[in-house]
Amino acid sequence: MSADPDTSAPLRIRRTGATPLPHRAHADDAGLDLASAEELVIPAGGRALVDTGLAVALPPGTVGLVCPRSGLAAKHGVTVLNGPGIVDAGYRGPLKVALHNTDPTEDFPLHVGDRIAQLVVVPFLAPVLQEVDDLEQTDRATAGFGSSGGFGGAHHQEG
Repeated sequence: MSADPDTSAPLRIRRTGATPLPHRAHADDAGLDLASAEELVIPAGGRALVDTGLAVALPPGTVGLVCPRSGLAAKHGVTVLNGPGIVDAGYRGPLKVALHNTDPTEDFPLHVGDRIAQLVVVPFLAPVLQEVDDLEQTDRATAGFGSSGGFGGAHHQEG
């Protein structure tokens, strides 16, 4: 089991170059904005692994989730390809963000300091694995994709 995270524990950050430190746009924001440490162009429909110029030491019992920035996605079609990306507490290497430009025709230029993603630090569980022959029954049982109904506000029965 992982240790209980200490909400007052510092997030230690090593920075290289002129990349800005991560920051929250508003005091009560969950995400810390991450910026590009390099100049590059993500071609239309293409992807790039973008360096943030940062390395972090996350507090024990936490994980960093690298999430898309909603404005970047809505305005330019640029999102985190494996969003959310996972940063484990024991990782000390460079933070890089896999970005995907979903726009079919427009390239997307990135400049040093452009905000590209956000890092959300959250506690996680590390349960002990236990193999069993059967799982307890639930109301949902094995009902999977689409089992809760269609789109919109009304619940529609299928089949």
